[in-house]
Amino acid sequence: MQIGMVGLGRMGGNMALRLLRAGHEVVGYDLDEDVVRGLADHDLVGAASLEALAEKLDSPRHIWMMVPSGPPVDATIEALSPFLDDGDVLIDGGNSDYRDTLNRHDRLLAVGIHLVDVGTSGGVWGLENGYCLMAGGGEEPVARLAGAFRDLAADGDAGWGRMGPAGSGHFAKMIHNGIEYGMMQAIAEGFAVMEAKKEFGIDLHQVAEVWRHGSVVRAWLLDLTAALLKEDPALAEIAAYVPDSGEGRWTVREAIDLNVAAPVITTSLLQRIESRDPSPFAHRLLSGMRQQFGGHEVKRAE
Repeated sequence: MQIGMVGLGRMGGNMALRLLRAGHEVVGYDLDEDVVRGLADHDLVGAASLEALAEKLDSPRHIWMMVPSGPPVDATIEALSPFLDDGDVLIDGGNSDYRDTLNRHDRLLAVGIHLVDVGTSGGVWGLENGYCLMAGGGEEPVARLAGAFRDLAADGDAGWGRMGPAGSGHFAKMIHNGIEYGMMQAIAEGFAVMEAKKEFGIDLHQVAEVWRHGSVVRAWLLDLTAALLKEDPALAEIAAYVPDSGEGRWTVREAIDLNVAAPVITTSLLQRIESRDPSPFAHRLLSGMRQQFGGHEVKRAE
């Protein structure tokens, strides 16, 4: 199958390579011309512009976008649209807000262009291990892409599926990432408790390795935890600052809108937000209130 790929960064580049290895023809474009030239060594057909990319693809075109969510997706669609024809398919494989996806789908469908949203999980390991793909969109355009999805997925047809109509792929990935927040937080808290029990001198890396085999909590996140603790047991090189890329926030927002309690995911998001404040105002205010009503000692700022 012939696939256009816009955005050949680490994730998009790995996906292009996996498609090439499976025998697909990939025509790629990236703002960084060096990236395109580098992938040309792997038989990728490079394009110098989005117009050139569209010209190199047979009709109907299938163009996969791996660009950051938000304005970059809209900018890419706007720049590509003049070169597309009725029946062409755009695939958004990034972590877009599903509400934005719904709006984009309707705008494109009005001019005969299909938008398929594909929530993609697998990270930097996807090139060798394959991806988990959650597709949303019309049955016909998704069916057209089944071969590419199968070759990208970790376990062939078992590793991808059509979640439902437009927006459902990004919606499922949003929930997936919200769950991921909660799982990561639980693992981090458990290991923090073990690390604090100094008298036992627990080898945290050993615990992670043992739990990977037969334990109820064994998971890929635990595999990654074991690898991290082997490399840096004290985590001396890592600051206690945890970013978030948006999906956890969107999951919490959706839970609130639907009146569904999601306390674990919500708390894990709040923990990430708190990690970025080196001197939380609320904590200082709490200490001050204790002094005011009870005369408790206050630790002074250095």
